[in-house]
Amino acid sequence: MYNRNTPIAVTRREFLRSSMGGLGMVAFSGFAPSFLATTARANVAAPEKDRQILVLIQLAGGNDGLNTCIPYLDDEYYRLRPDLGIKEGYRQISDLIALHPSCGGMERLFKDGNLSIIQNVGYPNPNRSHFRSTEIWETATDSDIIGRDGWIGNYFDNYCDGAGHTSSDPLGLHISNETPGLFMSEKVHSVYGMPTRGRVAKKADTEMQLLEKLTQAPAASDSGNYLQHMMMDAIVTERRVQEIVDRYRPQANYQGNLGQSLRKVAAMVANGFETRVYFVSQGGYDTHANQAGGHANRLNELSNALSAFQQDLQKHGLDDQVLTLVFSEFGRRPQQNGSNGTDHGAAAPLFIMGKDLQTPLMGNPPDLINLENKDLRHEYDFRQVYATVIQDWFQADPSKVIDGQFDTLPIL
Repeated sequence: MYNRNTPIAVTRREFLRSSMGGLGMVAFSGFAPSFLATTARANVAAPEKDRQILVLIQLAGGNDGLNTCIPYLDDEYYRLRPDLGIKEGYRQISDLIALHPSCGGMERLFKDGNLSIIQNVGYPNPNRSHFRSTEIWETATDSDIIGRDGWIGNYFDNYCDGAGHTSSDPLGLHISNETPGLFMSEKVHSVYGMPTRGRVAKKADTEMQLLEKLTQAPAASDSGNYLQHMMMDAIVTERRVQEIVDRYRPQANYQGNLGQSLRKVAAMVANGFETRVYFVSQGGYDTHANQAGGHANRLNELSNALSAFQQDLQKHGLDDQVLTLVFSEFGRRPQQNGSNGTDHGAAAPLFIMGKDLQTPLMGNPPDLINLENKDLRHEYDFRQVYATVIQDWFQADPSKVIDGQFDTLPIL
């Protein structure tokens, strides 16, 4: 634990909260957001370049699962959604389920064996707050427990810690405006942040010059010296990342903001970055009003981005090294509201993309009769998906990463 007589915090969380004279790194993040997530690399073992990589995509806002994976033969679906129910143009993938008309790329991935859909994913006693439900997914805890560390952070703590780290590559990398809670950990690990739009190093020249001067100024304390080294590492990493992204020539057509984020991930993977976990986010899924058009646009962007990313990886011979997990903090209610939208719900489908997946479609069609508090009941706990990824993808013990015992799923 933290020693009050020690000038440098001994955990990543404590460093972020206690450095810079008590102001915390959060105070510095508005000036240089990438540095917020960059930490010391001591005592972290370098991941091998041929080991498995996980890409996490959050559909932020709560994706409407019923209009993504449509129970097109269920009369109750159309009764609950007389205006929002998809009546034509849907893409049939089974005798009971079809994808939204905008999901052409996802349909091809599914039929090629590169996309698995797990229906009715959620957790007991669901919370309908965006912040709280996201936190539950990040920490892999029960809904009545406030978790401290993220499930990826726990994985790093238990399986990516050791002596002899020489790589300058971050262990985790996120393309988002703030560090996702899933990376929070007890030990110190290198996690790097990239902006969601524009160039990686698109800071004003005067800002970069000031940061470089800060790294060259005499340090007043051990803590200040540690901060200077951390900032210099961040500057070096940022410039290296920008060079890789600029010179990368993808083998697929990336479109939209999500596509550009995945293009950056592909660039890192193709250039041998030793990063184990990437995180990107797509917003716009909080569809309380006039859902139809906006939701179709979001799904079109998602479908095209996933298709381009997998194609790019295949062309580079890297599709067997990367697994992509697509999730949302919750689904939407089965019944449309008075604003031609849907309100916060519970269970929803989850997507896994990769090479030669074993089970294309898992779970029953959503039960629209046997609801719980007017919400869909979950059939699979999201921690079963995490346990499957940890055990079958990372070849690790799920019980050391997430609390409790959760049956794995025959996906990988």
